[in-house]
Amino acid sequence: MKKAVVTAVLFTAIAGAAGLLHFKHFSFEKAAAAAPAKPAPVPIVAGVVTPHDVPIYLTGVGTVIAYNTDVVRAQIQGQIVSINFTEGQHVHAGDLLAQIDPRPYQAIIDQDTGVLERDKAQLVNAEANLARYTELGSKGWATPQLLDTQKAQVGQLQAAIKADQGLIEAAKVELSFTRLTSPIDGVVGIRQIDVGNIISPSSTNGLCVVTQLDPISLIFTLPETVLPQIQRQQLKTKAPFTVMAYDQDNTMRLGEGQLVLVNNEILQTTGSIQLKANFSNKQNSLWPGELINARLLLDTRHNGLTVPASVVQQGPNGAYAWVVNADDTVSMRQIKVAQISDGQALIDSGLAANERVVVDGQYKLQPGTHVVILHGKGAAQVAAEDAMQIPIP
Repeated sequence: MKKAVVTAVLFTAIAGAAGLLHFKHFSFEKAAAAAPAKPAPVPIVAGVVTPHDVPIYLTGVGTVIAYNTDVVRAQIQGQIVSINFTEGQHVHAGDLLAQIDPRPYQAIIDQDTGVLERDKAQLVNAEANLARYTELGSKGWATPQLLDTQKAQVGQLQAAIKADQGLIEAAKVELSFTRLTSPIDGVVGIRQIDVGNIISPSSTNGLCVVTQLDPISLIFTLPETVLPQIQRQQLKTKAPFTVMAYDQDNTMRLGEGQLVLVNNEILQTTGSIQLKANFSNKQNSLWPGELINARLLLDTRHNGLTVPASVVQQGPNGAYAWVVNADDTVSMRQIKVAQISDGQALIDSGLAANERVVVDGQYKLQPGTHVVILHGKGAAQVAAEDAMQIPIP
């Protein structure tokens, strides 16, 4: 009987222990299931705030214009007998472009020359008569009236000779106008008249247009609000500003020139100021009428803080950046951006040198989020997905 009681007690104890273990195991599993899992770090691409000298630009849009543009027109009327250029040809000042029939104008010169020779011969005869009448008058054989008449005839012929010479010079000038020459160095445009046609000063289009391409000019506009900055910097440096011309995509630099003019009035309709710069254009990279992005180098910020442009984010309170803390968490930092140029943002305030900032992967971040910094292919993938705003699986 005692043995049965002991066995029952032992069985009860074992069952109780087993139940307790099962209860503890069940409670542990329930607690483990109830506890939230620690979120995985968010992959990002990071960069460093870098100090170095940064050029400060004022950017505007402008149009290239020729340094000189001349319409070659006729100053006399006549028939074109030859065209001496090809369209698009580079010419120099004084090069013959076309020839007007010179024969009518040469005939006028020949005629006036004949009149001149006649008057010269008459003058020689009148001067000889005057000498004879003077000698006779000294002996009392010629009257004073005869002497005076002969002197007047000599003066009249001398004046006629001067008039003849003037007519000849005028005719020679008109003859020179039969040669249509380039007034400047440049490129010839489309020919506006053909051989055999009559050209005159009233011809609307003239012969052609010659455009000077080197040097070349750029007229661009900036907001009127930047005018005081330009004026202060002009007084400070007393040297011409550098202006750089870029294509419409802002990817290719087409030339570097110097600012020559800040226009003397503000355009009231647009609230902008016009500026003009001249460029050396030996490679013809700038072309008249071309739309250009202009960058006026205003100053250079020494030891300026820069970050990749993608670091800068925009929020309700303005620009901000995600900063990577020492414990690999991120925090949001309000910043002030001076300019963004060539993929780099110049920071006025909000960041310090050598701080780590998030370059790509910002769209999944919240303050305090743990991050893991990727490099190489992983960084490229994050950058691509961040650009497309597709979550990383």
